[in-house]
Amino acid sequence: MKVLMINYPHQLSQSDFPPLSLALGFFDGVHKGHQKVISTAHDIAIKNGMKSAVMTFDPHPSVVLGKERKTVQYITPLEDKIDLISSLGIDFLFVVRFTSSFSSLEPEAFVKEYLINLNVKHVVAGFDYTYGKFGKGTMDTLSTHGNGHFDVTTIPKLENENDKISSTKIRQLIHDGEMIQAKDLLGRFFVTKGTVVHGEKRGRKLGFPTANIQLENDYLIPKIGIYAVRFNVAGRWYNGVCSIGYNPTFKVPGETMLSIEVHILDFDETIYGEEVQVEWHIYMRNEEKFNGIEELILQISKDVQTAVKYFDWLDK
Repeated sequence: MKVLMINYPHQLSQSDFPPLSLALGFFDGVHKGHQKVISTAHDIAIKNGMKSAVMTFDPHPSVVLGKERKTVQYITPLEDKIDLISSLGIDFLFVVRFTSSFSSLEPEAFVKEYLINLNVKHVVAGFDYTYGKFGKGTMDTLSTHGNGHFDVTTIPKLENENDKISSTKIRQLIHDGEMIQAKDLLGRFFVTKGTVVHGEKRGRKLGFPTANIQLENDYLIPKIGIYAVRFNVAGRWYNGVCSIGYNPTFKVPGETMLSIEVHILDFDETIYGEEVQVEWHIYMRNEEKFNGIEELILQISKDVQTAVKYFDWLDK
């Protein structure tokens, strides 16, 4: 897949590209609804002898359009989004830099400069997609603004057990620790990537050594608590127990540093500096402050057994 980063204004023209069938959207999460939009564009491309393409935007429009300084946490930061879209067999990915000047484009100008001028012959998007200044362009106006240069396919609302499959819904599920329900809408377990860094090494002293994870990107953070997770290092997956929170049993007054620590089951290697992935499976309990070390060790032992039973059931 060829990835093109596009700033406004751009100098690209129709002659730079073959005829394209384009999926249009922000696609945070690349969830089942997004996959339907992208796969439809891909299928149309194959059927009509075109190349397939996806257009997304970075950063999230709310970063630019919001009145206050805002940091957005993503289900899939850009690097992950690129990897997932590539896995769907797409030929071209356009990543449009979302800026104030770009957001001021009238709908007709957006269509001319970012669709017609890129040789797009078919556009696929969800029913609620909007474009142009103030989001005035809709799927109902897209054909009119295209003026015969491309065809349009609108993907209707997709539901899972009467819930609309949406990034907003998935964000709420992850925020609430509902990782299985989030998986049902994503089509895969939620994954975060990061690097193993040095921590306080308290886990090792307790008999449960942990890998302390520093996230690489602006990921959406799951609910504080204890999870059964799968952990990937050096291309291999392991089962584990993850604590995400503030270590209340050992917390220094005034300390506010969030930590993500994974105890990897049946593992005894030094992995500082390794790039790793945490795949979030089930929320097991809330973070607690214990009265002493022995009480904490007993609870961690119970957490490990709960995770072992879960993965035994999952792998049957």
